[in-house]
Amino acid sequence: MNDEKITQLLSDSKTIALIGASPKEARPSYQVMAYLQNAGYRVLPVNPGQEGKQILGENVYARLSDIEIPIDIVDIFRRAEFVGDIIDEAIKIKAGAVWMQLGIINQEAATTALDEGLKVVMNRCTKIEHARLLG
Repeated sequence: MNDEKITQLLSDSKTIALIGASPKEARPSYQVMAYLQNAGYRVLPVNPGQEGKQILGENVYARLSDIEIPIDIVDIFRRAEFVGDIIDEAIKIKAGAVWMQLGIINQEAATTALDEGLKVVMNRCTKIEHARLLG
């Protein structure tokens, strides 16, 4: 996805589900979540091991399907081999886009998402791209 389309996606989005959210401040997922909240997004953490707790003031969900509001972007902090199942769930909840963080590449899952009408960003960081394009 080119810069213009990423800028449009980030500008149009309000709600982000962050898969693999961590309560540990040193983790990239925590830092990205904090940055995105400060940028005005509602970021809902998804991590089955943290279900029922809170990260940065938001309740943690076990899975995407537990979230009861529309999700604009599913931001993925999980290894590439787990992305297919996450994208299947993103399709079921009718998310607008899936975003695979730096180092996460799964072309087969990306193709599935695109075929189902989702926007796809792969191997990029939401925090870096937001700061670069909209910061």
